[in-house]
Amino acid sequence: MQVTMLKAKLHRATVTHAELNYEGSCAIASDILECSGIREYEQIQIYNVNTGARFTTYAIRAEAGSGVFSVNGAAARLACPGDLIIVCAYGQYAEEELKGYRPTLVYFDAKNTVISKK
Repeated sequence: MQVTMLKAKLHRATVTHAELNYEGSCAIASDILECSGIREYEQIQIYNVNTGARFTTYAIRAEAGSGVFSVNGAAARLACPGDLIIVCAYGQYAEEELKGYRPTLVYFDAKNTVISKK
């Protein structure tokens, strides 16, 4: 049996850009993607703390060290610069892979600097 589990969570990041006329996706600073284990083009869920909106998109790389979280395309209607978001990636795991399993949890300050990783 396969179980869907949280793989990585980016907790309370601040949206820096909302680009309506972009094809889609969410651009995230590449150092943050690497820290969390989220891959470029991986499906992600975004939960907007300010509005309660929840939507699915995929991650793309933004410049390392930039702190960028840019919600693009139609999803730009669901998040504005300054909104707090939670970004989650999920994975499918076999039962035997779950012994001792822990997701990667990354926490941010108001400037999208990593303050904690578990």
